[in-house]
Order: sequence, then C-alpha cells, then structure tokens
Amino acid sequence: MENREIAQAVIDAVGGKENIRSVAHCATRLRLMVTDQDKIDGKTVENIEKVKGAFFNSGQYQIIFGTGTVNKIYDEVVALGVSESSKGEMKAEAAKSGNVFQRMIRTFGDVFVPIIPVLVATGLFMGLRGLLTQPEILSIFGMTPKSIDPNFLLYTQVLTDTAFAFLPALVAWSTFRVFGGSPVIGIVLGLMLVNPALPNAYEVASGAAKPIMLMGFIPIVGYQGTVLPAFFAALLGAKLEQRLRKVIPDTFDLLLTPFLTLLVMSLLGLLAIGPVFHSLETVVLNATEFVLNLPLGLAGLIIGFLNQLIVVTGVHHIFNFLEVQLLANTGKNAFNAIVTCAIAAQGAACLAVGVKTKSAKLKALCFPSALSAFLGITEPAIFGVNLRYVKPFVMGLIGGAAGGFVANILGLAGTGMSITVIPGTLLYLNGQLFQYLLANLVAVGVAFALTYTIGYSDKMQENA
Repeated sequence: MENREIAQAVIDAVGGKENIRSVAHCATRLRLMVTDQDKIDGKTVENIEKVKGAFFNSGQYQIIFGTGTVNKIYDEVVALGVSESSKGEMKAEAAKSGNVFQRMIRTFGDVFVPIIPVLVATGLFMGLRGLLTQPEILSIFGMTPKSIDPNFLLYTQVLTDTAFAFLPALVAWSTFRVFGGSPVIGIVLGLMLVNPALPNAYEVASGAAKPIMLMGFIPIVGYQGTVLPAFFAALLGAKLEQRLRKVIPDTFDLLLTPFLTLLVMSLLGLLAIGPVFHSLETVVLNATEFVLNLPLGLAGLIIGFLNQLIVVTGVHHIFNFLEVQLLANTGKNAFNAIVTCAIAAQGAACLAVGVKTKSAKLKALCFPSALSAFLGITEPAIFGVNLRYVKPFVMGLIGGAAGGFVANILGLAGTGMSITVIPGTLLYLNGQLFQYLLANLVAVGVAFALTYTIGYSDKMQENA
C-alpha cells in the first residue's frame, strides 16, 4: 500500500474524518484526538500495513508507525483533510485526563524531557573522557595518565561539568516555560541559586565549607547540582509573574514584573524553598541509593522486572528526576544499566516471536520493532508485539530482571542517562564495557530463550 492509501485506511478505521478532532505525531506514533472512541475499529487499525500497534493513552488514540514512517503518514492524513493540532494543544487536552498522580508525573516529564539532550551529551563526554584516560588505552599509544596535557583535561572538565554545575538554571528555565512564565527570568533565577559566590549546600552539610551569614545570623548557601529547590522556586516564580502582569499597569510591566519576580523568588529560594526542598531531595537521594545498594542484586531484580511495566502505565518520567539527581550528586547512574537490560529483554522477546512465527506479516513487524528496542525505543516491540500476545511481554520482564540482577551485582553505573542498549555502550567506556555487554547478553538470552520455547506459538494469533 502507498502511504496515501494507508492514511485513508487509518481515517476510515477510526470512524472517518468527522470522528477525528485533530491529529499530531511524535517520534514514532500518530496521535489522534477522536470524538467517539466506540467508532474505532481497533482490529482493522492493527491490520493496516506498516502499523505496529495502537492504544489509548492520555486521551489520545496512538498508532505506532515507527521513526520516519510516522512523518509520512501524518503528512498524508493532513493532506486528506484532517485538521492539525500542535503538541501543545495535544498536551492541554491530555492534561484533562488521568488521575492527579498521573497528571503530576506528566507535568514533571514536560519539565525534564527538554533538558535531557544536554544531559545525554554530558554523559557521552564523561564516557569518552573515561575511555581516553584509561591506562590500558593510553598504553596503546605509549602514553601514561601523566602524559596527558593538563589543559586538555581542564577542557574535558568543562565539557563534563558545565551542565550539572548549572543544572538549577536549566530546571528553572524549563519550569517557567511549562507553567507559563518567561523562560529568561527562570534562567536568571536558577543562576542566582548557583552563583559561584555561594558555597555549595552539600559542601556546607559535610563541613567542607561554611555558609554565608546574612545579617549575622541567617545562613545562605548555593544549590549547585540540585533539582527540587529550582523546580519549586521556578513553579512559584512563574505563578507570581503571571499574577504581577495582571495587576501592574502596562506602562510599568517591563520594569517592575521581572524586578519583583526575581527579588521575591531569589529571597524565597535561598531562605525558605531551598533549605526545605534540599532536605527533601537529600532524603529522596539517600532512599534511592539505599534501594540500589540492596544486597544480593535485589535492586536489579525488582527494577529490571518492573521498569517496562511502569513504562506501559506512562508514569516512568519520575525516573528522569531520580537519574538527574544521581548524576548531579554522585556522577554515576546505576538506574541506566538496569533499565537498559529491561529494554534489551523486550527487544529480545520481540525478536524471538519474529524468528519463531511462520506469519510473514508478523515477521515484518517483529524484526524492525526488535531493532528499535535495541536502539532504545521499546514502544513498537511492546505495543505492537509483546503485549498483544502477553506471554512475550512477561518473558521480557523476566529477562529484564535477570539482566538487571547481573548489572546490579557487578555494580554497573552509566556516566549519563536516556540512551540505552546499543547507543548506551558509550556511557560505559570507562572500564565497564565488558560488564555492560555481559549484563545485556544475559537479559537478551533469557528473554529470547523463554519466549521462543514457552512464550509464543502461532496459535496465539487467534486470541491476540
């Protein structure tokens, strides 16, 4: 089928153009806002060529086409007369759905997702620095760690430390953007919280530095590498700015609104919000590290098994906060290694279905979906194959637990976040590459073997 024919088939299967209020797309999915959900023929949709799965989430009917393909189908759907909608409009509509917890996690994700690319880049820089400074690698070129130019090491430090040194500025910028404030005010507010003149709160807590005493008795510290103080200061700051713009005359708005917002929120941030939420953040960090340090690889078993279940629920963005916090305060991310195994296992389960089935259509769906999972995107594999037949998904969970167990026992921890499986190898070039490959091979081997032997048969297609 041509893309135009596929687009028309999708429109017909969801109840026609009159049943589609608007359409948008993300990296892999066509997102439809429909008027009447009962008019959708889900079985017909899933049998359309190039469709890898479909499901409802956040008030949207989402059809998985995969990277690249979804853009072409979207263009054809719009060309056939379906009205477009921006991602912002989709989010506004989606915000009305779900319980309070789901909406809160979704908002948290909206704040953190835009800053992830720079954290990914930072993690890659850390991995490459670890590779270039390994004695074993240097010896190949007849060098030792002492042979490295100190100025070059200083430059690598700039690459690896900048994003985390000014992390509160990134968080405050994104929070202002999400909650309707002026992002540039958010940046400046975040920078105020990490001004180099302020001693680091963690160093003060450890006794390595002393706070600045305002008026002789009010301690002031900076919040370098923190997340929650910047998030809540920016949240209140955005609301304050909106309120001020309503009451301040237009003549004085440009002068007074930024001035009062920064004055009030810098004082609140340093004197009240910072101390309270830094303490809370420390508790969360300690609890996270406690879980990751559970004996006998328990953390790997639990997180490796549950991770993709949490992804299906759509509240997995909470892990963004935990990973950012781990990286900012410890310089390593044990979550990444465990989550990678969970993702690789789902890819392996999907691959096993593709190898075992005699259906040419299912094979054509499984192999690219498995490849997508091995590149870190599990949606086509999970929603298009594994969840459809249930058992492969469960076998993938078991494989994720097995791989997570190995990763946890070996103490694997990445230098960054948000890239996994094959691309994720770049986060383990600091002497952990063999262990990383071993953990992923265990996850893949267990999931593939279980799915191939007891997790799938072509008889399941009748009940899918």
